[in-house]
Amino acid sequence: MIHPITSANLRALAEGRSVASIRAADSPLATPEILTMLAGLAVRIEHQFTPAAWLMVEGGEAVGLCSIKSVDRDGSIDIGYGVAPTRRRRGAATRAVADLVAWARSDPRVRQLTAETMAEPGASPKILLANGFVQIGERVDVEDGRVWCWRRDCSD
Repeated sequence: MIHPITSANLRALAEGRSVASIRAADSPLATPEILTMLAGLAVRIEHQFTPAAWLMVEGGEAVGLCSIKSVDRDGSIDIGYGVAPTRRRRGAATRAVADLVAWARSDPRVRQLTAETMAEPGASPKILLANGFVQIGERVDVEDGRVWCWRRDCSD
């Protein structure tokens, strides 16, 4: 299940504080630098979409994060997600992305969701495929190298 959080919540996590009385996993959700970057991203997106980020919550414990990375004028929203290392391979990300798809389908402004993964077989492509995403191409990212591009229509 996903639990909406704000940019202020992400800043609190970056500072090592808990959020919304939800127990934290025994390994970090992300580095302080990533959490600070996500907080800044949420500040820019919150004026268009709220929430702009969510905690993945399993059994009352925060096990990961999902966020909107960008919003295009055409109703396309790019998403990202990550799971605490000690909580991976338990289906949390698959369930969280399913929740994001349901959220997007309920908002008439959202035409499609997009995501990118490393250009290699692994958990992220499987998560997206399980949630109705299709691979639409690939590109070279300055920081990550070759990535696969994915899309999921929200009108069906």
